[in-house]
Amino acid sequence: MRAVPEAGTGDATETSVGSSRNRWWPLSPRHVLALAVALVALQLVVRGVVAFAGDFYWDDLILVSRSGQASMPSGAFLFYDHDGHFMPAAFLAAWIATTVAPLNWAVPAIMLLVLQAGASLAVLRVLRLLMGTRAVLLLPLTFYLFSPLTLPSFAWWAAGLNSLPMQIGLAWVAGDAIRLCRTGRPRFAVSGAVVAALSLAFFEKSVLVPLVAFAVVVLMYRVDGVARPVRSALSKGRALWIPLVAVVACWAASYLVFTESRFVLPSATQTVGLVHHGTSLGLIPTLLGGPWGWDRWPPSPPWTTPPTVLVVLGWVAVAAALGWSLRYRKRTGVVWLSMVAYVAASEAAMVLTRSGPDTAYELAQTLRYVADSGVVLAIGWALIVRAPRREHVRPLSKVPPVVVAALVVLFVASSLWSTITFVQRWRDNPTVDYLAHARQSLAANPDTPLLDQPVSIWVLLPVAYPHNTTSHLFGPLRDRPEFARHTDYLQLLDDSGRLIPAAVTATRNIGQGPEPGCGYRIEGGGAEVPLDGPLIDWEWTAQLNYFASADGVVEVGLDRSDDTVTVPVEAGLGQVFVRLYGAGEALRVTPGTPGLELCVGAGPIGSVVGAPKAGS
Repeated sequence: MRAVPEAGTGDATETSVGSSRNRWWPLSPRHVLALAVALVALQLVVRGVVAFAGDFYWDDLILVSRSGQASMPSGAFLFYDHDGHFMPAAFLAAWIATTVAPLNWAVPAIMLLVLQAGASLAVLRVLRLLMGTRAVLLLPLTFYLFSPLTLPSFAWWAAGLNSLPMQIGLAWVAGDAIRLCRTGRPRFAVSGAVVAALSLAFFEKSVLVPLVAFAVVVLMYRVDGVARPVRSALSKGRALWIPLVAVVACWAASYLVFTESRFVLPSATQTVGLVHHGTSLGLIPTLLGGPWGWDRWPPSPPWTTPPTVLVVLGWVAVAAALGWSLRYRKRTGVVWLSMVAYVAASEAAMVLTRSGPDTAYELAQTLRYVADSGVVLAIGWALIVRAPRREHVRPLSKVPPVVVAALVVLFVASSLWSTITFVQRWRDNPTVDYLAHARQSLAANPDTPLLDQPVSIWVLLPVAYPHNTTSHLFGPLRDRPEFARHTDYLQLLDDSGRLIPAAVTATRNIGQGPEPGCGYRIEGGGAEVPLDGPLIDWEWTAQLNYFASADGVVEVGLDRSDDTVTVPVEAGLGQVFVRLYGAGEALRVTPGTPGLELCVGAGPIGSVVGAPKAGS
């Protein structure tokens, strides 16, 4: 067993990972670092194109809706159970974006780029700590930077607010653990604990961050040949492990208080199907820069559609890498087991929380449930490269640097093609035009109150209620009309997001009334105006055609409901549309202004639809 000297104050133990001058490519550490930074910059350019080609989608709109209802972040706002997710920091980030520039995609896009930059630099840091500043470092770094594995979770703001902080946490805390064990400096324990806590505040899956950090130190000692690697990691890193345990304990207590379990027991058939689709059709093709193709059923997100040849080549590449590392590198089997265990844990979480009779296998092909595996796979490959060679095995012939460079270029080209095809499918999003038209229409009609309505089902389905209503979604906008329960001009947003004239369907009707020339006379303590049939408990819109003796207000409601609306009326003939909730067989109309008298004529009560075009 060879001795492994400690690193002192340096960023890497050069004696354990090779000399500073790379053996397979004559690049100095300075040149390697410059190339690494250039690759990070190139990735950010590519991801910038992806980010600004996108727009709000599904959960993004729920984040905007919730943020618009909160004048200031409260405990109820931050610790909300969002479909099983515990993400107070993500809610805070969404509130800031919505407050600064409501429904302006530039702010979320910049947020995603800043988080991606942090994740990429954190991965570069931990790879340098494990491999030294050698040219071989560029290989796992390139994989992390350009693999489409992390692409879908980056492009989707709500998913990026979960995944990217976790990726930062995985790489940064592992790096701090390595440095703490090498130097003993307390600042790395403080930094690691703070970053772990922050990543947990964005995404509950970040509970794996401390486990990964500990595993990385243990595996590093293992491949280095250190006796009792677990004991050594526990001893040298206890200044970090103890606060991490405290952070996880506090987080777990909060998680259990504020969220409800979403775990389900799936069938064996569904489990096998989801794992197969998530691994063979999802993760494996990305190892070669795939999947090359994507499909989508709006309003669902895109999922991978790799060709069979790419799936086969991906498995062949995995088998070849496994065979090479086991034959030519010492003590790498446990590294492979650890990588497989991490991917399995990610897929298990997906299966246990997202299974159900309506779950499509394509869900596993969206990649967002295994996106953070990109960090773990890059670290795992760095540990394999760090492992010493086997002395009594005939080495393979040296691969010419030009061949390695060509393979890297092919991987990047494959990844960029997958990125291009993803953007094409990602832009196939009806939400983009809907929001653009709606913002324009609302800004052009600031003086006419609008009745609330659901947004297009191509934007948000009714299951998102109340966040699928126009008052919630567009409430944060500054240039818009008031959303009210009454209006004198009925309009609605159509499926394209444009304001169009609207009408009330005649589910029930107000009759002509008993008094000639007046209909139903309303005065004093009010009266009930009968309908031609009963209404069930629902949301209704009444068209009141009236003649008022003076300007004033009236209270309107259904006779079997406590809900009432204060409606302004103007002297003379008028028309007003009122949103009512409840059930009944008559309208209660009560003057709220002393001396006001009202005649109510025939009119419909029902739902709001687009008004028929002239001549139709």
